[in-house]
Amino acid sequence: MLAMDGGTPVRAEPLPSPLTAAGRTIGVEEEQAVLRVLRSGMLSGVWGTEVAALTREFAELIGTAHAVACSSGTAALHLAVAAVDPAPGEEIIVPPISDMGTVFPVIAQNAVPVFADVDPATGCLDPAAVQRAITPRTRAIIAVHLFGKPAPVHELRRIADGAGVLLIEDCAQAYLAPVGDRLVGSVGHIGCFSLQQYKHITAGDGGLVTTDDPALARSMRLFADKGWPRDTGERTYLSFALNYRMTELVAAVARAQLRKLPEVVHRRREGARRLADLLTDSPGPALPTDTGDHVYWYLPLLLEGLDAAGLRRYASALTAEGVPSQAGYLARPLYAEPAVRDSAAYGGTGFPTRGVGDYSDGLCPVAEALIERRLVVIPWNENFSDADVDDIATAIGRVHQEVAP
Repeated sequence: MLAMDGGTPVRAEPLPSPLTAAGRTIGVEEEQAVLRVLRSGMLSGVWGTEVAALTREFAELIGTAHAVACSSGTAALHLAVAAVDPAPGEEIIVPPISDMGTVFPVIAQNAVPVFADVDPATGCLDPAAVQRAITPRTRAIIAVHLFGKPAPVHELRRIADGAGVLLIEDCAQAYLAPVGDRLVGSVGHIGCFSLQQYKHITAGDGGLVTTDDPALARSMRLFADKGWPRDTGERTYLSFALNYRMTELVAAVARAQLRKLPEVVHRRREGARRLADLLTDSPGPALPTDTGDHVYWYLPLLLEGLDAAGLRRYASALTAEGVPSQAGYLARPLYAEPAVRDSAAYGGTGFPTRGVGDYSDGLCPVAEALIERRLVVIPWNENFSDADVDDIATAIGRVHQEVAP
């Protein structure tokens, strides 16, 4: 009997979570980094050394010529869109499954988000759908590496180059994910990363942007610092920009976390591999296709034959068994959110999307099917023990037997 129906749950103790110390890799290295900054008396990244060191180290890790630091993953995407510099009403292609931080920077820069459908197995942008969405007004494509699975960025880069537009990679969920002989964040024109609490590594919040283009790097540095070219020594403001600066405290913690990142990714992959082995010989949901490229921010389960109520029951049942789970990842596709569909910006004028963008139901049927009937996600963690993974496998088996058709 399922726990939600009165049975005994598989797990009584909570799994490691990014909201607790048990689910993070924060230790003495981060403590020493914070004390180093505090004792220096310099907490500002403008005059300190930690932010500069972090950007050098991160660019080297990802394999790009430049990295720019900022205050959040959403800020990183805003820097990228600002560097694209769309004119009002121009278009940027985005996926319907992501955090809204992928879309809001588009609207903030007075551009129109155009939603392209996704691959039914990964939830990442479908290149064919992207190709169909390109118009003479398109200025950029934002590809999200969803749940840690790389989007087909080499193909998307070819499409972008053929259309004369920029490719932005949203890598917030996919640190160190390989794409051929490169890493995500180095194939597109710009890569965007997040240091938010839930990500592979964290400094509480913070963002990093990568690029090989010196002009794009300079544009993004200016946008993060009110258009102020501090390298010239002159207090002048070259362009409209905001203050998205990273502090020395954030950078120091991020540098300590960065050194732990390869092991974090390795442990996440090992746990997911163990789960796949445990579920190989029993009926169950489809697990991600992993060709050595998945880095498992979340673990997605793909189901067939359920309606919306059945999908919610499946996720609720897993949660009751002690495995926190979420049906659909999102409540609805991003284009169905009131902030987009009702054009809730700019004083009620509806600018820049009202009467322009198509945000109706049925716009992206593959994404809608994933969210409404096919997808359940489990937050994954590098600190899961073998016993934790065994419990997760047991819970999935129990729930699937009772809930799946």
